[in-house]
Amino acid sequence: MSEPTLLGAAEIRALATSLNATPTKKLGQNFVIDPNTVRRIVHQAHLSSSDVVVEIGPGLGSLTLALLPEVAHVVAVEIDPVLANQLPVTISKHASALAKNLTVINADAMRIETLPMSPTHLVANLPYNVSVPVVLHFLESFPSIKEFLVMVQAEVADRMAAGPGSKIYGVPSVKMAWYGKVDKAGAVGRNVFWPAPNVDSGLVRMVRHESTYDPKIRVLTFSIVDAAFGQRRKTLRTALGSILGAPPEIEAILRAAGVDPGARGEQLGLAEFVAIAQAAKKVM
Repeated sequence: MSEPTLLGAAEIRALATSLNATPTKKLGQNFVIDPNTVRRIVHQAHLSSSDVVVEIGPGLGSLTLALLPEVAHVVAVEIDPVLANQLPVTISKHASALAKNLTVINADAMRIETLPMSPTHLVANLPYNVSVPVVLHFLESFPSIKEFLVMVQAEVADRMAAGPGSKIYGVPSVKMAWYGKVDKAGAVGRNVFWPAPNVDSGLVRMVRHESTYDPKIRVLTFSIVDAAFGQRRKTLRTALGSILGAPPEIEAILRAAGVDPGARGEQLGLAEFVAIAQAAKKVM
């Protein structure tokens, strides 16, 4: 089977013009116009011929065309109805033999609760404005996803992969760690997109691990994480008041968890946040 023809800058712009599809900031649309970039993403995504990939925000199909020859199936979730309707047409034109291996769902990714098949990988050029919530939603909703490789704003990539003690460590860092090990997988320049964004991008990989934590404690743990970083400069005894009650109760919970009440959220790893949630659950 011959490799599909990937889309370059001229093809992307011509296709967008024919659809009267102008990239919008509201949907965070920046289309990839560089074939080498999509080849790089696919190469780094650790895919096999038996994998099922969910792609969020496929846009005009640049990455989709590169994914299809490498996997068993691609499920593309696209919120824009014009682009969702066009994607199968584009795939049929450039890779007709692979068109049967594509399923397109026209929906808001944050509202997706089920898919026609269980995805093993998430691979996407994610809209900057929803990248973290979308990834967390899919990791929680689809335990079959064993790995993701996504392209996001460079600052977001840094935050996803950050460890305790750094200034960029925060809510995304802790919540991602619940599901697996996150690493940065390389930088991406601005000129591979149309329109070119005013920020740099980066690739992030996560490999899911078998969690040793009780899944029933996740929601409380995440609420504690949100509270701790919602008032980042405050100590835990102050920041966690909205979740754990009055200062004496907070102090008791934190000490039972082996955590210094005078510490700040940025000093704690996932294990400490889980310990706080476990201690709190015993008295709530």
